[in-house]
Amino acid sequence: MGASGRIRQIFHPYTKWECFKNGMWDDVVGKEAEKILPLAIKFTGNNVIYGESMRKVIYKWFFSCETFLSDKHINRKAWLGHAACSLEHNLPENIVRMAWKKLTDDQRNLANKEAEKYIKEWEKNYLFKKLSTQLDFFDENRNK
Repeated sequence: MGASGRIRQIFHPYTKWECFKNGMWDDVVGKEAEKILPLAIKFTGNNVIYGESMRKVIYKWFFSCETFLSDKHINRKAWLGHAACSLEHNLPENIVRMAWKKLTDDQRNLANKEAEKYIKEWEKNYLFKKLSTQLDFFDENRNK
């Protein structure tokens, strides 16, 4: 069993989610959608810069990552990709979904590998922090 099997789902109210505050769930349509779609295609199609932004998300968006990356019932790779687009370019997830359909299979596979890498990094960091907190608690109470 991998590290992710030991993480229980964490809940935070949406008012704390950085992705919500940043407009990731806004619905952009019409002329505005047509205007920003090329940026979304270019950004998501470059796995290197896309991956760098995914890494930023796991370190900057504490509440959103705990909420979404601890949830095994969602597509966490998609969420992390949407979050990267929102963080880096304020692109809402509905535009990112449109862009995803325009990518080649190779581009999607490379993007998914980046997402998997950073989900594992978030899990490792989360479990390390959790273990460190438990050890600190143990040390504080051992001498009482």
